[in-house]
Amino acid sequence: MAFVTETLRGEQNLFSNLRAAVRGYMARRAVYTRTFDELNALSDRDLIDLGIARSNIDVIAREVSSRV
Repeated sequence: MAFVTETLRGEQNLFSNLRAAVRGYMARRAVYTRTFDELNALSDRDLIDLGIARSNIDVIAREVSSRV
């Protein structure tokens, strides 16, 4: 009976780890999307004032989302 109990605990732990990984991915993806959309909505002049090239928006959004 101990084997069955331990196996179920291991599976529950696996699913909780998987759930945590998916939640982390979704949180990072939300930050990436929001950052990308906000920067992409800025005019070229606003981006120049911030010192950001439009081609770097993707890189910046990835960097920001990796910190979550």
